[in-house]
Amino acid sequence: MQEVKYGKVTPDLIEEFKKIVPGKVHVNGDINEDYFHDEMPIYGKGAPDVVVEATTTEDIAGIVKLCYEKSIPVIPRGAGTGLTGAAVAMYGGVMIDMSKMNKILGYDMENFVVEVQAGVLLNDLAEDAQRQGLMYPPDPGEKFATLGGNVATNAGGMRAVKYGCTRDYVRAMTVVLPTGEIVKMGATVSKTSTGYSLLNLMIGSEGTLGIITELTLKVIPAPKESISLIIPYENLEDCIATVPKFFMAHLQPQALEFMEKEIVLASERYLGKSVFPQKLEGIDIGAYLLVTFDGDNMEELEEITEQASEVVFEHGAIDVLVADTPSKKKDAWAARSSFLEAIEAETKLLDECDVVVPVNQIATYLTFVKSLEDDYDFKIKSFGHAGDGNLHIYTCANDMDEAVFKKQVADFMKVIYKKAADCGGLISGEHGIGYGKIDYLEDFAGEANMRIMRGIKEVFDPKMILNPGKVCYKL
Repeated sequence: MQEVKYGKVTPDLIEEFKKIVPGKVHVNGDINEDYFHDEMPIYGKGAPDVVVEATTTEDIAGIVKLCYEKSIPVIPRGAGTGLTGAAVAMYGGVMIDMSKMNKILGYDMENFVVEVQAGVLLNDLAEDAQRQGLMYPPDPGEKFATLGGNVATNAGGMRAVKYGCTRDYVRAMTVVLPTGEIVKMGATVSKTSTGYSLLNLMIGSEGTLGIITELTLKVIPAPKESISLIIPYENLEDCIATVPKFFMAHLQPQALEFMEKEIVLASERYLGKSVFPQKLEGIDIGAYLLVTFDGDNMEELEEITEQASEVVFEHGAIDVLVADTPSKKKDAWAARSSFLEAIEAETKLLDECDVVVPVNQIATYLTFVKSLEDDYDFKIKSFGHAGDGNLHIYTCANDMDEAVFKKQVADFMKVIYKKAADCGGLISGEHGIGYGKIDYLEDFAGEANMRIMRGIKEVFDPKMILNPGKVCYKL
């Protein structure tokens, strides 16, 4: 890897920034500490020298061009909801806050796409699309992340089992390259064999190859009805083992989530509301599936519910509880959506991973992970997208020394990432690598793949100014 030397942010350069973005440049004590970390602060802090609030692609291009000339690091940032330190300024420099680029630019109802600025929140697009009778299918758990951040990490979410990940809904984008050049990638079409897919290379690149400023996203007609099922089991093994049976029975859930009892209880404490049963027919519940089906009418969904009930009862389910009213569905999914917040509320030291394994390996993998808990001083909590094998595993401690916690977690992560690979999986399904997981990617991907990724980075960003020290290029 090449040696990288960065320039200094001088008062003269700050004045140049202010000419490009008047009144929206923050320095020194004027920078809010929220910019120094993301939602997983265990990885440490990184303070930018300058924060620039951008409102247009041209704003960003002007700032980046100046930084390229002076070899100043540039870090794009959306809502700061990442979990791997991808949007943290590890080497100072200029952070570009894109949260003000939050306009939904318009729908093309004939081609079923919507154009948005990258700072639009997922929740805002979801609600606006619904008002148009449409649905934007990607549904990551953090509803107040930006769409640019979703695309930069190829976020998945709960509906990926039926509708796919964010990548499947990106038709085109406007990107500012590290040189300050503005380029368009993709088009409002559903297929292409037009050279290398730069669009797909940019998706999931975590702001290391270019800054995504505008997006053209696919939307679909919204399903008319949906129904959710809470399915309790005595133990996690039976719960997870049922998952492949849904697909073998030709059922197509919109979402298929698993959760252990302990994390459900934490969520209910956090929300102050009990939704999931803890005991049924004298049996203590150990785990749950939360399933949603969507369709054109309730008659169709009731038939699907009957079929699903037959499947799960054959494989150890204690009961099937139907959430068929808006309030019941809202309560059930509010509990699921609050898992991370609930863990954070009760935990001082926290780290996480989001491995993805083949669906038929979920039970084997989670049984292995749970078997490790006696080897460490922290607690292990897990939940995830059972339908696509994307598992969220958290290490939680309150009374450990932070240095000891980090050392033990590093060892634990190496062990479980290796097991994921042995099961035919990958080390991240949707959260990305950032800088918090870069060492694990190097161990997992191998020398040749890392060389190719670093070569791509060098072609896009020869001065290494864009989001340095992330994904594949350590400094």
